[in-house]
Amino acid sequence: MGLPKTIYNSAAIRLIKGFVIGASMLVPGASGGTMAIILGIYDELIHAVSCFRKELKENTILLGTYGVAGILGILIFSRPLLTAVTLWQKPMLFFFLGAIFGGIPPLYRKVKVSRIKPVNILVAVVGAVMGISTMYLPEGIFQLSTNFDLYNFSMLLIAGVIIAVALILPGISASYILLMLGMYDLTLIAIKELDLLYLMPLAIGVLGGTFLTAGILEREMKRHPQFTYMLIIGFMLGSLAQVYPGFPALNEILPCLLTFSAGLAVILWLGRAKKESGETK
Repeated sequence: MGLPKTIYNSAAIRLIKGFVIGASMLVPGASGGTMAIILGIYDELIHAVSCFRKELKENTILLGTYGVAGILGILIFSRPLLTAVTLWQKPMLFFFLGAIFGGIPPLYRKVKVSRIKPVNILVAVVGAVMGISTMYLPEGIFQLSTNFDLYNFSMLLIAGVIIAVALILPGISASYILLMLGMYDLTLIAIKELDLLYLMPLAIGVLGGTFLTAGILEREMKRHPQFTYMLIIGFMLGSLAQVYPGFPALNEILPCLLTFSAGLAVILWLGRAKKESGETK
């Protein structure tokens, strides 16, 4: 006897979503947290990370599935995706815009109240401003090399924690943070060459920062759901400004409309697949 078909389908959907998140994280301006919300797995991931030890086996399988798929997405798409963004910048970025727009209404429904408090509308505005403000951080804050020494090791740990916050909080692009820290090119080179002396301390910092941030965020989601979700919506709205490449030229309007529509369609399909898998449980 084999495993039920629904289990295979669920695993396949998780692999696809993890793959998409990993690939999207390579694009400056595209947020892994935003993509997780768009794909309907943000709460699931936050809970699995914050309660990791309580349900060790289940959370290890879940996070391992998404993690392996995400790493594959990064490794496989690191070159072709960046090439595509370079060659067809506006159509590709309009694809991400369509995906982000498609992810906002489901997130708004999570607020679960009939009336939004004025203070939480202000919170969403603050979140949007914070998301936009990351575009104006000074570049090259860290001066690193691929050499292995105590300074580089320490800076990579700190950078990993900063990147973890960007990964957890929607609307803040981890790739954009890498650019601001002056680490984007070095990190891509390290990924392509599998430079473990560079990647390991960075990964340790990311893991530590992820567990710390996820725990805090889930507690706030339970205690102050409207406040927290409105803040996240603000971050997502701010990410639209980061991704928006400007009005397309006349010959780009049709491709941009098509890619924008494709982004919306992909999110609707993935959302429907999630709903169907939930109904079959």
